Amino acid sequence: MAEVTDTTTPPDPTEALAGELFADANSTLTLFSVFLGTRLGVYEVLAAAGTQTAGELAARTETDERYVREWLEHQTVSGILAIDDERAAADERRYSLPEAYEPLLVDADSLYYLAPLARAAAGLVGPLDDIVEAYRTGAGVPFADYGANLHEGLAAMNRPSFLHLLGEAWLPSVPDVHERLSSATPTRVADIGCGHGWSSIGIARAYPNVRVDGYDLDEASVAAATENAEAYGVADRITFAVRDASDPELEGAYDLVTAFECVHDMADPVGALATMRRLANGDGIVLVMDERVGDEFTAEADELEQFLYGCSVFHCLPAGRVGEHSAATGTVMRTDTLRGYADDAGFGTFEVLPIENEFWRFYRLEA
Repeated sequence: MAEVTDTTTPPDPTEALAGELFADANSTLTLFSVFLGTRLGVYEVLAAAGTQTAGELAARTETDERYVREWLEHQTVSGILAIDDERAAADERRYSLPEAYEPLLVDADSLYYLAPLARAAAGLVGPLDDIVEAYRTGAGVPFADYGANLHEGLAAMNRPSFLHLLGEAWLPSVPDVHERLSSATPTRVADIGCGHGWSSIGIARAYPNVRVDGYDLDEASVAAATENAEAYGVADRITFAVRDASDPELEGAYDLVTAFECVHDMADPVGALATMRRLANGDGIVLVMDERVGDEFTAEADELEQFLYGCSVFHCLPAGRVGEHSAATGTVMRTDTLRGYADDAGFGTFEVLPIENEFWRFYRLEA
């Protein structure tokens, strides 16, 4: 039998990367188009009112019809919106939001709600010129400089999980923690890096006898957390304060100390963890949740780790370098890195909890 020769021409690497970069740019513009739709309330109107022309949608959202038509056409060619008759005149075309996409773009309580990702992405690159300068000087970029898009986008993304999974799945999966929080005896929780307060609110709603003190460095976030607690009827059991987690003067004796997705952002994670250990008062428990990344660096990282490195490049590393002697951790904080911080902070026990989640890894620390 004659030997078959493979004559397939291997792809040109230059052309391949050029194609990938163009596709990335296209996806980026689609993401920011989602940002527009979210901020202008267009998706909510489409979900509530059904199929709309550009004129009808503009009237309902109090926006400009010509801009809205361009946005509708872009969303359609990007595969997000559906159109009844693409051959109709431009001002007569009717657009709709597929029902299957409502959990992602409209339902703020859905665990699939990803619309805030667009706002968070806009915030990540908000102070872009400052980030460029930070790369030249080694300085940091303060969290407040990223503006409302980042902190509100992140809070809205985490909100469904904190309001539902935290009290219904994550904490109940740690039996002694769940038992302590469920006790008829009032228990105290310190929520470090509480942001907009959704984690604190989730704990308070799940456990009626718990009192929570939430601490965060960002004044705007603490103000939003206070409003959120009032809106959810738990303000009588939650207090929020602008405090540095590494402040040695932070006082209290808590049954549980939590730090949800914030240790990697801290300039002084060892100091913060030492404070958490002290607040746990000897027999309390410290629970840390941070990104689920690989155990070691590899060039063949999955999409989640690629995304997290992107977040680190533009935000977590620059924000974490504010202040003297920063640990400069970055978003991709591997288990051994946190274990080292915990050891230096004086913890005697460090455990990775068997809580299965695609995005988060949970750690239990005890004195």
